[in-house]
Amino acid sequence: MKKLLDLITEELEQAFVDAGYEKELAKVTLSNRPDLCEYQCNGAMAGAKKYHKAPIAIAEEVVGKIPTDGIIGAAQAVKPGFINLKTDEGHIAGYLNRMLSEERLGVGKEASPRTIMIDYGGPNVAKPLHVGHLRSAIIGESIKRITRFMGNHVTGDIHLGDWGYQMGLIITELKKRQPDLPYFDDGYTGEYPEEAPFTIGDLEEIYPAASAYAKEHDDYREEALEATFQLQNGKPGYRALWQHIMNVSVADLKKNYENLNVEFDLWKGEADAQKYIPDMVQRLKDEGFAHLDDGALVVDVKEDADTKEIPPCMILKSDGAALYDTTDLATLVEREKLYRPDKVIYVVDKRQELHFVQVFRCAKKTGIVREDTDLQFLGFGTMNGKDGKPFKTREGGVMRLEHLLADITDKMREKIMDNRTVAEEEAESTAKIVGLSAIKYGDLSNQASKDYVFDVDRFTSFEGNTGPYILYTIVRIKSILKKYEDTGKSLSDTEIVGAKGEEEKALMLEAAKFSGILQTVYEELAPHKLCAYIYDLANVFNRFYHDTKILTEEEEQRQRSYIALLKLTRDILMTCIDLLGFEAPDRM
Repeated sequence: MKKLLDLITEELEQAFVDAGYEKELAKVTLSNRPDLCEYQCNGAMAGAKKYHKAPIAIAEEVVGKIPTDGIIGAAQAVKPGFINLKTDEGHIAGYLNRMLSEERLGVGKEASPRTIMIDYGGPNVAKPLHVGHLRSAIIGESIKRITRFMGNHVTGDIHLGDWGYQMGLIITELKKRQPDLPYFDDGYTGEYPEEAPFTIGDLEEIYPAASAYAKEHDDYREEALEATFQLQNGKPGYRALWQHIMNVSVADLKKNYENLNVEFDLWKGEADAQKYIPDMVQRLKDEGFAHLDDGALVVDVKEDADTKEIPPCMILKSDGAALYDTTDLATLVEREKLYRPDKVIYVVDKRQELHFVQVFRCAKKTGIVREDTDLQFLGFGTMNGKDGKPFKTREGGVMRLEHLLADITDKMREKIMDNRTVAEEEAESTAKIVGLSAIKYGDLSNQASKDYVFDVDRFTSFEGNTGPYILYTIVRIKSILKKYEDTGKSLSDTEIVGAKGEEEKALMLEAAKFSGILQTVYEELAPHKLCAYIYDLANVFNRFYHDTKILTEEEEQRQRSYIALLKLTRDILMTCIDLLGFEAPDRM
């Protein structure tokens, strides 16, 4: 189904051609003066120089060629050469009815679907999720849902930090505390226990204790580095302990991400890429891509067009140890081997941009990925408190994600109970749904690359540009539709007819923008533009609601048209919030 803007543009293009001008001049945009018209075209002014005519003369000729029975209901040439357009209500009604009849509400799919991998989440195991993990999870989940909705084959990979120094620290601390465990007995030949010798709570205490101790004691730090080395080189007891750490940590991570309504298709980590490193390094040496620089093995990635210094991509340190560059390149080797993605999107802190510039260039230069593989870095800013600094607890520590979710849920429960719109037992589940909308919408409504202030009071408000406001609008529509059905009437026996008033026409036009907006959101990977759209749609609906007696409308056809328009508005809003990663309750 074509976008509304495309239909208007096609009609105007034909008018330009019929008037003797090139169709490329017929660029249609939303009006910047909605009090005068709905859409506008400035092409007559662009064509004035080429055709040696006054812009107003061109505009008047074009307007004279616009058909009277098309989607353009009214057109006016305005000095110095604007073409102001208004749509025909009957055609808009027909367009909306076609949207209603389609499962995807008129949104087309990619003609040539691509295989896309999205690398997001990226937590380190054995550590609790904190607010610093929030943006990657929320933005990545939304990007995954949007790209999948558009018909692509999409895989989301959490890419765990599961193979580094923190593992050596945990193993060393466990050995200090429980030296008699079989994992530390080099002579042990039996089966290692199935049950882990620690809980997630133990791990969350062990890691920071070990990390702090290592900073003050060089011998302990060296022991942890040696434990890391032995783990990565296959020491059986350490591998068994590592597997315990993974099992306990991943189970806890899955629980926390589930509370965020975030799902990963793959739970791979740095460890999965290790087996690809030796062959990759050898090939880079053999084919002359890698060379030694102060003892380190590097690949030059600087390009002639660079205006700032781009350091080489370091493959191995001078002591032979691998780095993040190595692991990320090996992960691309694995992804190419197992999935052959057309595109890989990394949703990562924007401060890591240089690292990914180096990795992407190295991967392309060395043939680790195909030349036409699209590697995209989607960097996000920080989530700050009202003081403008990274969001923390009142005590000044980094806030755990589960505590943030609990605090927001408690705040929403209080508001819901104050409104006394639902029973107490229903308030808890509703508070979780609405609280999650506050967090996710509060994040996603900001452009990903920008830092933003997490204002709990504003984000949990039922008024203004917030998740709860969007949900309140959806619940309002659901309530009206239910009352309509309670009178014995059917929602399916409805269709949209021409608008009766300005607010209804405005809602029709806003709903008709849906497929065009979603295409832009998809092409630009910009969930904040989807948030802006549903906020506009909710505002337009609420003005229509306050201006219109829907359930008491006496003219039956008119009432059925109202109901059909509400149904479409509900479906658009529900589709959009699903793409943003949250849902709506039936009552609030």
